[in-house]
Amino acid sequence: MTLAYITLASVITVVVVSVITLILIQNRLERMKTQVSEALQSSHQSSIDTLTGIATLTHNQLESLTQRTGEVGDKTDRQLLAMRESIDNKMELIRSDNERKLEQMRLTVDEKLHETLERRLGESFKLVSDQLSVVNKSLGEMQNLADGVGDLKRVLTNVKSRGVLGEFQLHAILQDVLSPDQYSENVATKSGSNERVEFAVRLPGQQDTSVWLPIDAKFPKEDYERLLIAQEAGDTEGCEKARKAITQRMKVEAKTISTKYLDPPHTTDFAILFLPLEGLYAEVLSLPGLVDTLQRTYRIVIAGPTTLTALLNSLQMGFKTLAIQKRSSEVWQILGDVKTEFARFGDMLEKTKKRLDLASGDLDLAYRRTERIQRKLIAVESAPALSRDENEEVIV
Repeated sequence: MTLAYITLASVITVVVVSVITLILIQNRLERMKTQVSEALQSSHQSSIDTLTGIATLTHNQLESLTQRTGEVGDKTDRQLLAMRESIDNKMELIRSDNERKLEQMRLTVDEKLHETLERRLGESFKLVSDQLSVVNKSLGEMQNLADGVGDLKRVLTNVKSRGVLGEFQLHAILQDVLSPDQYSENVATKSGSNERVEFAVRLPGQQDTSVWLPIDAKFPKEDYERLLIAQEAGDTEGCEKARKAITQRMKVEAKTISTKYLDPPHTTDFAILFLPLEGLYAEVLSLPGLVDTLQRTYRIVIAGPTTLTALLNSLQMGFKTLAIQKRSSEVWQILGDVKTEFARFGDMLEKTKKRLDLASGDLDLAYRRTERIQRKLIAVESAPALSRDENEEVIV
């Protein structure tokens, strides 16, 4: 019985001790729970405050960065727009100025070329027309000139006077038709010879060399006088003898001129024998086969005052035509140079256009990158607000 009580007391004691221990453990757990809860609340509040501060600071920094980026983007856009407008304006000015200058050059070239050709051709045709009128008038006066031979006979008393008259008349014709640089006096036309022709016309040759056209004046006064006397007396036999004498004299003079003065290629292959009287020239032309013989055998061309004037006018037209052709060649050369320079300018414009296109592409790329940066900044700016809402939900 006593043992049972002792056992029961032990059990009760154990139970009481266990209960006390449980109570103590429960109290300690309650205190620990309270401490842990307080620590968790403190840590949670600290974390919230820290995250809120970081979010606020990040938000402020992002707003500042966004504002600065927007200002930089606006400034960059304004600068790029101003640069593009400036480049466009300068290119437009360059293009307008180039078009204006090219148009002025074209108009100037066309005007000068047209004016020069029109003036030169007009002068040449007018000169030919005037000379043809003079020829027609002179042909009508040939009979009057033949009638004046009798008066001229009193003046021509010796060979020297006749030679001076022929040279003087020939010189006067050359002065009237040609310029001083187109003919010369007393020219040694034949290489290695001291013989000098009275006058020689300077013709253009190859490689800027001159080719001489010899002109010598002759006046067979005695034979011509005998012919005139026989014609006035009606002496047919005397006329025939005088004509034969003139024929022989012309052949001798033609042979002398051909031998002394012709030396191709330094000279032309023919020379001109000048007769100072139209009546004498007409009589020579009327002699059967004489002109053809002189041209074929001795390469001599007979010319009177009117014929020589017409021939020199033809040569003058040739000189002017060559001058016009030379100037035309110079104009075409200038146009070729302008074309080359314009092609180079076109290449330069093309290179400038490529550079502008490349700069425009870079501007577009920078603009797209700016847009991407702005979108990312907007996304970053909206991220802290979402985190703050989530934290509030956690706290609740």
